[in-house]
Amino acid sequence: MARPSQYPLELRRRAVRMVAEVRPEYETEWAAMKAVAQKLGIGTTETLRKWVRQDQIDEGARPGTTTEESAQVKAMKKEIAELKRANEILKATASFFAAELDRPHTRS
Repeated sequence: MARPSQYPLELRRRAVRMVAEVRPEYETEWAAMKAVAQKLGIGTTETLRKWVRQDQIDEGARPGTTTEESAQVKAMKKEIAELKRANEILKATASFFAAELDRPHTRS
């Protein structure tokens, strides 16, 4: 399971907005990201780059899996795992009762 981000959501959103705002002032997008990451105390420029790319995907400007779609897939995988566990329990229970029905009973 992924660990929670050490950066609050609001900081992430602010950093992404700042990159878009200051981009014209820099020669490359990477240079803008590097400056914003340093200014906000974000560990690496790569972290900020990932946030920017995910925001572009979420906005529909870049192809990829949106944050919402990722959350849905994660929830579905969890539900599937729970259903598989429930199925195993039901199979074991059915086997137990089938064995009980097949066992010869003596009347007392």
